[in-house]
Amino acid sequence: MDFPPRFTDSFTRESALKHNTRDEAERLKQIIQIDAQLNKIQDLDILLERILLEARRAVGADAGTIYIRNGDKLDFKYSQNDTKQKQLAPGQKLIYSLFSVEITRNSISGYAADSGEILNIPDCYDIPEDAVYGFDPSYDKITGYKTVSMLTFPLLTNTGDNLGVLQLINPLSEDGSIRTFDATDELFAEHFAANASIALQRAQMTRAILLRMNSMAEMRDPGETGAHVNRVGSYAVEIYERWAHHTDIPERERERTRDILRMVAMLHDVGKVAISDVILKKPGPFDAEERRTMETHTIQGAKLFRDKQSEFDDIAAEVALTHHECWDGSGYPGFVDLDIDDLDTLLAQMRKDPRKGEEIPLFGRIVAIADVFDALLSRRVYKPAWTEDDVVGEIRKCAGTQFDPDLVDIFFEVLPQLMQVRKRYPESH
Repeated sequence: MDFPPRFTDSFTRESALKHNTRDEAERLKQIIQIDAQLNKIQDLDILLERILLEARRAVGADAGTIYIRNGDKLDFKYSQNDTKQKQLAPGQKLIYSLFSVEITRNSISGYAADSGEILNIPDCYDIPEDAVYGFDPSYDKITGYKTVSMLTFPLLTNTGDNLGVLQLINPLSEDGSIRTFDATDELFAEHFAANASIALQRAQMTRAILLRMNSMAEMRDPGETGAHVNRVGSYAVEIYERWAHHTDIPERERERTRDILRMVAMLHDVGKVAISDVILKKPGPFDAEERRTMETHTIQGAKLFRDKQSEFDDIAAEVALTHHECWDGSGYPGFVDLDIDDLDTLLAQMRKDPRKGEEIPLFGRIVAIADVFDALLSRRVYKPAWTEDDVVGEIRKCAGTQFDPDLVDIFFEVLPQLMQVRKRYPESH
């Protein structure tokens, strides 16, 4: 099989434009609409999933993957597959392996990243022998899904820097059969990649800002690592999404909320920057007074968002304030007046008027589970990591006392996804 340079269908770029003017106009309109949607998303992980979804929808691809560049490697981030998804129960998600690919021209994704070119392969099992890249069928064997037609293109900045690679797999015709990607699909890929890369750069900057904000807390408390807060943010979204599925939350509201929640959950303990090192870094257990002072990090965190400019500030304040509340009313800080600046007055208010049950905002209840789950699974200077069995046993035991029992049920529904999140964001040590 001969592969014409870049274009693998029976007509050239010029003829594609000549004979598909109406289709191109519709595609350009679609790209503009997608661009507007992507620009509304601020969180990096939420954006990566949405980029992959919108690209697949635009060309009718049954499956796809997205990689992000990490030095001289491509990190596999997200995969979507409609055929495999339909085999799952409603609300469940695919579980897939996480790995990295060297940026060399030996692999399809590595070639696209290294060369900056689009690769359009009609049949991954019939690549010419003289091609420098090859297809690895091992993942197909594991999943039982056959990759046939593939369109792979780099995500490049306007200066030519590579941010990652997007692969679209098995576009479907109206009758459900697999077709090949055509020149119109390639033109779409070029336009889409340019817009997606701009949104991706912005989201990466936002993530960097959030991690820098958190690094202030990390310098004070070594437990607040970038990996920890990324995991807590991802756990919170997984729990929220399943809760939203059960409660029939409209998709538009679900999308907006998960974007904000993913970011604010990363800042749940940012108030620790206001706690004295004498207390925060004390090697032994706290006495009663020190513990009460430590508990004010919830109030101090909420106060950082007191000058509210958007829904982000509202939810960030809510999560910072309430993620240590308990379902039975035994948590902290309780109902307090955030307009009070005097610490002694705030200490006197804490726990006097406790929150319990649904008085605790939903996002605070979600992050409470996410935070404890990750903290128990992680090694700290003051404790070893718990086993997964011990941690899930503790979460189950605390249902109805520390945690919302309905959210604990949801926690167990999404536990496989939560464990995958831990693999996506491992500790650096």
